[in-house]
Amino acid sequence: MIDRDRFPADPWRLTETRYSQDGVSETLFAVGNGYLGLRGNHIEGRGAHEHGTFINGLHETWPIRHAEQAYGFAEVGQTIVNAPDAKIMRVYVDDEPISFDEAEVREYTRTLDMRTGVLSRSFVWETPSGKRIRIRDERMVSFEERHLAILKVEVTVENADAPVTISCQLLNRQDGGDVYGGTPPAAGQKQKAGFDPRKTEKITDRVLEPVEYWQDGLRSALSYQVADSEMTVALVADHVIATDNEYSARILIEPDIAKNVFRVQAKAGIPITITKLVSYHTSRGVPARELVDRCRRSLDRAEVEGVEAQFERQREWLTAFWERSDVVIEGHDHLQQAVRWCLFQLAQASARADGTGVPAKGVSGSGYSGHYFWDTEIYVLPFLTYTSPQWARNALRARVLMLPAARRRASQLNEAGALFPWRTINGEEASAYYAAGTAQYHINADVSFALGKYVRATGDDDFLRHEGVDIAVETARLWATLGFWRGSNGDATFHIHGVTGPDEYTTVVNDNLFTNVMARYNLRYAARVVREIEQDDPKAYAGIVERTGLDAGEPDAWDRAAEAMFIPFSESLGIHPQDAMFLEREVWDLEHTPDDQRPLLLHFHPLVIYRFQVLKQADVVLALFLQGNHFTAEEKRADFEYYDPLTTGDSTLSAVVQSVLAAEVGYQDLAREYFEHSLFVDLGDLHGNASDGVHVASAGGVWTALVSGFGGMRDHAGELSFDPRLPTDWPSMSYALQWQGSSLRVNLRRDELRVRVHAGDPVTFTVRGAEYWASEGTEAVVPLADQGPVLPGRPRLGQFEGARREDGTRISASVPVVTSAMPVIATFED
Repeated sequence: MIDRDRFPADPWRLTETRYSQDGVSETLFAVGNGYLGLRGNHIEGRGAHEHGTFINGLHETWPIRHAEQAYGFAEVGQTIVNAPDAKIMRVYVDDEPISFDEAEVREYTRTLDMRTGVLSRSFVWETPSGKRIRIRDERMVSFEERHLAILKVEVTVENADAPVTISCQLLNRQDGGDVYGGTPPAAGQKQKAGFDPRKTEKITDRVLEPVEYWQDGLRSALSYQVADSEMTVALVADHVIATDNEYSARILIEPDIAKNVFRVQAKAGIPITITKLVSYHTSRGVPARELVDRCRRSLDRAEVEGVEAQFERQREWLTAFWERSDVVIEGHDHLQQAVRWCLFQLAQASARADGTGVPAKGVSGSGYSGHYFWDTEIYVLPFLTYTSPQWARNALRARVLMLPAARRRASQLNEAGALFPWRTINGEEASAYYAAGTAQYHINADVSFALGKYVRATGDDDFLRHEGVDIAVETARLWATLGFWRGSNGDATFHIHGVTGPDEYTTVVNDNLFTNVMARYNLRYAARVVREIEQDDPKAYAGIVERTGLDAGEPDAWDRAAEAMFIPFSESLGIHPQDAMFLEREVWDLEHTPDDQRPLLLHFHPLVIYRFQVLKQADVVLALFLQGNHFTAEEKRADFEYYDPLTTGDSTLSAVVQSVLAAEVGYQDLAREYFEHSLFVDLGDLHGNASDGVHVASAGGVWTALVSGFGGMRDHAGELSFDPRLPTDWPSMSYALQWQGSSLRVNLRRDELRVRVHAGDPVTFTVRGAEYWASEGTEAVVPLADQGPVLPGRPRLGQFEGARREDGTRISASVPVVTSAMPVIATFED
């Protein structure tokens, strides 16, 4: 799935052995800390796919113009802003710049070291006149110092004297019309980049309006206000030159560019090193001038401590990160490299988000316009909760801060409580397509589920009682008003209609199984925590009542709705329908759909897709995993076997969950296949859009596939348990885990599970139903018998007895056969 000649296997580094300048490599070699991200553009600053510098939450707004407006449609779009670029450090020898398209380049390597957090590049350039120039550059975005990036370049003319010029720049690229990368549309227009809803919006109107700019010695400053959102951003860069050669420095400052140009009379073998320290600050309300002062203070502090101290602190920070986060697979360096790359991306996307959300692409690219989705709560928060709980708390606080906007959105849709947006930056709904966006009410339950998981795993009752509980209360209220009762008092059931589940190929349906199952959890959880707080902490309960207007009878109403929640089930098929009408649709024949018609969303009108049983992502299967204690083993296998052949995998969120359930129900080879697909989604560009940024949720899902899939870890009802399913060719796997304040290390072999507490209180857990405990002084050693039946092959639709509709008719399959611009439907018996 990856070119091993270009990217050799290395368990701790991603190294590129041939020069590249494409969007995928810019993503793979991006560095960031969750707040600030620098794409892997080369320092020459020319010919990039996307000259990207992204700051979490820095965005522009613009009015959404619907072809046909209706009440309640999202009105304001939000798009991440490409911040001014500080990466440029151009090298000239004999007044000629290096051009990789023409230059004779030797000994090229570029390496992202995941132990040091440093991106480095080294190569030798031989000029037409025979001069041999060795260039090495480094780049780091600090995890310790949220607002700091450091760039270094070292130039040595090895075999001759020569004039060398190094031009260090700060550049706001909007002065050239390139706001978000790529070719802009006509002036004043706002449109998608090509026909692909996964890409960012492009705005050719000027976004960043200059405010203050100056130079003081070798220190340069630029600052701006975002035109419509009125956010502010500032960057200040300082330069340090170290060389025994003679040199001079010149400066230039304009509203959109600052230059520090070093002219050096280089002697053979005497190096020139320039270090650029850069600080970025942003705000939604602070004047740009104040942000410039903050940048200056950040640089002053870093320079007093010293540049090498910053690199050392980065190494120490990552040492601690890997101690609590690493997953080790014995004997498979190619897999180990990819696993660590994915985990490193999670740190780069979330570590210093510090109360903002975690964008779908982190700060590695502009894909999905820099928006936050429910992906964070379901795919990223588990990793954060079990390895770096403070980061999880920060991400949940971002949802707390969105509650006022979520309350307004619920009211706009005639519901009580709060409705979290499907995609957003500032808390307001930014999705113009309500059917696959706003209708995904399940986001409410996803956020509450992540809250419950975090509190259960960490014991952080303080956060729950004083902030988090508001999420549970307001989301439960929405379900209570959105749903309705059907039937008589004795056997009445509670239904939720007109919603969209995680599967975006099936929209605005009744009784979506995922939504109902998760809403049931949400209602029960809210009722339980409110009662517990009322009993244990009356003062905190009084605060809830004051903040939310909680009525004493609401928890009982939530419990009644949860107990009566309608959960669709087909007796004739022995499966859970994805929604009330799902089984009435014809089946899309994925086996005979050509690859050039995938993903389906780029080749078929939504109405065509909506008429079929076909899934963008594993909807029911995700419910089976998240709420697995509410389904039997037989139900899980039957559901998996039915839905797996219907799932396109057009979403990168799908394969990780399919891997987990495949491992649980016995399809071990298939679990491995889905896992490896997820593992190389970006490294192998398997979905063709890695150039837009890292698929952060898929990276989080990789951790879940390892720990919960092959490792079999669950924590249903607050009970830690394991039921391992290690692949046959993996000698062992080990991983770290944080559980209720204790630090664990879990070591798994096919015949044995070992659990040790490295710090904290003893931990009780179960393995396949038997109870064990471990402490700092006592390692739990659990022998593992055979892991159960291993199923061969891949499930096929209708392979189990009784593949019929509720009315007894046999399921037929329909395949869109595209012979022209219009699809022709061929129907046949399965």
